[in-house]
Amino acid sequence: MRIALEAAQAAADAGETPVGAVVVDPATGEVVATGANQPIGSHDPTAHAEIVALRRAAEKLGNYRLTGLTLVVTLEPCAMCAGAISHARIGRLVFGAEDPKGGAIVHGPRFFDQPTCHWRPAVEGGVLAEESSAMLKAFFRARRKGAAG
Repeated sequence: MRIALEAAQAAADAGETPVGAVVVDPATGEVVATGANQPIGSHDPTAHAEIVALRRAAEKLGNYRLTGLTLVVTLEPCAMCAGAISHARIGRLVFGAEDPKGGAIVHGPRFFDQPTCHWRPAVEGGVLAEESSAMLKAFFRARRKGAAG
C-alpha cells in the first residue's frame, strides 16, 4: 500500500485526483506494475490508477489474464475498475479508503456480489485507509480553496 500511496502522491503532484495502484505477485513479492490516476493529463476517461496498473501488468506479462496477482489501490474501485479487475481475473483486491459516492465494491452496485459477475477476487478493504483518505481530503480542500480564491 505504501507504493500505491506514492503513486497517489505522484498523481496529486500532476494535478490528478490522488489515487494510486500497484499489481503485486504474492508468490514472489515482486511489484509487477504501478499506476496513478491520469485521466486529465492523458485525455482518457478510463485512465484510473487501477486501469493503468492493470494495463501495464498485462503488457509486461504478455497476458491479459492476471490470475493469482494482487491489486492494491488507495481508494475503493469504481464500477469500471471493478469490471476490469474481474476481466483480468485478479486474485485479490486490497484497497484503502472507502468511496461512498463512487465506490462499487462495498458501496453502490457492490459489483462482485452481482450474479452477472463472472470472477470475484478476494477483497480486503481499509488498509491504510486513514492515510489514503487524508490525501484525498487535502487534495480536494486545496482545490476548493484555489477555486474560491
